This record gives sequence, C-alpha cells and structure tokens, in this order.
Amino acid sequence: MAPIPGVMPMGNYVPVYVMLPLGVVNSDNVFPDQDKVENELKQLKEAGCDGIMVDVWWGIIEAKGPKNYDWSAYKELFQLVRKCGLKIQAIMSFHQCGGNVGDAVFIPIPKWILQIGNNNPDIFYTNKAGNRNQEYLSLGVDNQSLFDGRTALEMYRDFMESFRDNMTNFLRAGDIVDIEVGCGAAGELRYPSYPETQGWVYPGIGEFQCYDKYMVADWKEANKQAGHANWEMPKNAGTYNDTPEKTEFFRLNGTYDSEFGKFFLTWYSNKLIIHGDQILEQANKVFVGFRANIAAKVSGIHWWYNDVSHAAELTAGFYNISGRDGYRPIARMLARHHTTLNFTCLEMRDSEQPAEAKSAPQELVQQVLSSGWKEFIDVAGENALPRFDATAYDQMLLNVRPNGVNLNGPPKLKMSGLTYLRLSDDLLLKDNFELFKKFVKKMHADLDASPNAISPPVLERSNSAIAIDELLEATKVSRAFPWYDVTDMPVDGSNPFD
Repeated sequence: MAPIPGVMPMGNYVPVYVMLPLGVVNSDNVFPDQDKVENELKQLKEAGCDGIMVDVWWGIIEAKGPKNYDWSAYKELFQLVRKCGLKIQAIMSFHQCGGNVGDAVFIPIPKWILQIGNNNPDIFYTNKAGNRNQEYLSLGVDNQSLFDGRTALEMYRDFMESFRDNMTNFLRAGDIVDIEVGCGAAGELRYPSYPETQGWVYPGIGEFQCYDKYMVADWKEANKQAGHANWEMPKNAGTYNDTPEKTEFFRLNGTYDSEFGKFFLTWYSNKLIIHGDQILEQANKVFVGFRANIAAKVSGIHWWYNDVSHAAELTAGFYNISGRDGYRPIARMLARHHTTLNFTCLEMRDSEQPAEAKSAPQELVQQVLSSGWKEFIDVAGENALPRFDATAYDQMLLNVRPNGVNLNGPPKLKMSGLTYLRLSDDLLLKDNFELFKKFVKKMHADLDASPNAISPPVLERSNSAIAIDELLEATKVSRAFPWYDVTDMPVDGSNPFD
C-alpha cells in the first residue's frame, strides 16, 4: 500500500546509522582529521541519519598494559558526534582490525596479549595444521587465568566497566544507544573459519578452529563423559578453499551426518553459544540500569547454504542443516540477556552470487531474522559490502519491513535499526549521496527524521541461565516468516503494488 503523507504511524520508522571508518581513531589513539569528520557528520545529519556506529578498539584503549586504559581520543569523537546531533552505537571490538574483507587498517589486539601468545600460542584459535590466528583469543581461554592473573572474560568485563565509567555522561544523556559486544573475529559471534590471512578465498568452505590445547582438552572431556573417549577431532574436513564434495566430511552422506559428526558439530556449536552467553552475561552486569541496548552480531555465511551440508556455516560454528535450525538457539541465548541480534548481508540477492557457491543470502536472512522475532528479541542489521545502488537499497528496505508498512500502527515484522556500511568519500559523491538520502527517507517510511524514534528501555538484568537441553530444543525447524517479493517503499518512490 502506498504511504499517505501525514498519516503514516511512527511505528513504521526504522532508524539509520552509518558505520564510521575503521581508523577514525587511529592506532596511536589519536582522533585526526576532526574538521573533516565534523563536516561528514553534519552531512549525515542533514541527510536524516539517526546516528553512527564506531569500533572501540581494545588494541588501542588497553595498548599500554593490563588495565591501563586511555579513552581520551574516543571522548573527543563522542563529543563531536553529540555536537552534530547524532546517536552512537559503540562496538566493544575485542578483535584485530585487518585481515578481513574490506579492512584497509591494521589494529592488532593489545601487544602485551600478543607477547603472552609468543610463549603460549594456544591462546589463539588454531586449525588442524596448527596455524594460529591472532585476530581474537580462542574461546578455550575464556575461563583460563593466563593474562596477568585474569581470564579472557575478566579482561572483556574490565574493559566494558572502564568504558562505562568513562562514558557515563554519554550513556546517561542518551547519546550512546547501543553497545555491541564483540564475540569473535570481525566482532561477530563465530569462529575465524575463513581467514584471508591464511589464504582463504571466497567461496571456500573454511576450516574448523578448535585445535588449540584448551579446546582439545575440552573435547576430550566431552568425549569421556559421553562414553567414547577414543574419538578424535575430524581429519577429513578438507582445507580452507575446498568445496564440500571434495571432502569426506561435508560431501553427500558424509561424516557430518554420522553419529560422530553430529556429536562433534553439537559440541563445536555449543561452545560458541556458551562463549557468547558468558560474554553477554558480563556485558549485562556492566550496563544494567542504563537506557542502552546490548547487541551481538552474527555473521552472514551465505555461501554453500544451498548445499546439503551447509559446510561454510558448520566451520564457522553455526550447526544449521536441513532438519536443524542453527540460529534459533543463538537467538534464545541472546533473549536471556535482552540482547539485539545484529545480522549482516542484508543487501545481497541470490541472483548476484556465482552459481558454483550455492549461495542463498535471501533465504539465510529470512531464517535468521525469523529466529530472532520468534524469540521476541529486537533484530537489527547491516550490509556486508559497500553498495551505492538502488537494487541494494531496495533489498535492505525489503528486509527491514518484510511485509511492508502498516498504516494502522507498527508492522508485525520490523527491524529495530539498520547500520549502513560505511562512511566513505565514495558515499559522499553527489549522485551516490543523493540516492542514499532517498534510501534514508524510505527507511523512515517517508517520515521526517526524529530523535524520539530511538528510545532504548532501561536494560534489565539477565534472566536465569538456560540449560543446554533447552537451547537445543530450539533447533527444531519451523518455517520462516513470509516475505514480500519486493519492498513496498522502493527508493525511486514508485508503488510496486499498483
């Protein structure tokens, strides 16, 4: 249905944020180019954007030593964002910047952590060949006191507490509305299964990342308790750039579908969910009582989605195959902490992907967003790659309101926000930016930009712990919610339903 000016209910409004450049605060903990950034922020404000998202890098803030935090540059940035009338989504970025798609900046995790890794490389995710990945600490050390007497979880908690204490005025003033908690490589709740730094090329299936000594010890204990202590981790799952049919593990009727395969994949995916649960437990304790949303990002592993084994999802930690929902258990875990599920690849269409990748981003987005809505949590998202065209904008508009606007109130299905990736000189080119402005207006359902559209509730304490059996109950497959074929509010202003 076509929107009626002056009648459109505010409930159709979806806030738009723009991701700032990766190095807006540089690796020396300096906020350079302030005049340029201020000019760009003012342009975003004039375009109707509601806010910005920015990585808050662990490797910058705690670079000088354990608990030696320096927030000065980020305070300057946040003051400028406030001055320009924009809201802030802050990412607690516990991962390395550099080595992922689109990364043009290198910011490692704190050097004193890397030095610990020189003596104990098992603190890092490790593949079958023994290659270490220094993007993010292995979840195997979440509860190991290896870091100047602290566990990894305690370091993440201390960092978030310091952020809270230093940014309290921005939190209390309502400037910071979202705190996204990094839970893995690229800030996403996943294993670093497809690192370009180790030679991965799209659409390789990736590799399992559980061969550090801490994960191996956990695996052995899990096997012992299950009564099959002789089982070893997979040796037939191929390498980063294999296709499923080239491996014994992922091919049709392969190991993944055996008793052993099911046990391994359940263990591997459960460890990831428990990892997210533990970090978000700490985040909730830190920020409870503030009017700010907690969020966690789940990566869009869309390649091989149409292959029977979903190999790329499995190596990343998402046990999602025919007959088993790998995303709803994650959504149920997030619901315990009142956490928003942030998903990616919202701009992608199946037809844009190479046929040999058996990719299905549209179906994946429908499944994951539906999983969040079925667990009654907010769902937000972003595009995976920079796009400046109407086709990508229209696909994002479809996903944020899958069944269109509702002239009688809020839509039944609506995302709580969208973050556009990212602010750049290309975005601000005249033709690109004019189309982007139209996109923002349609995200707002043709309503004027309104600061009242963003009003997070007071964060409540996490609910009681969820037993693994209850989480696994959520793996039962249910049909995704239906989607329109096209958005009812395309950027060209037409009505596709006339």
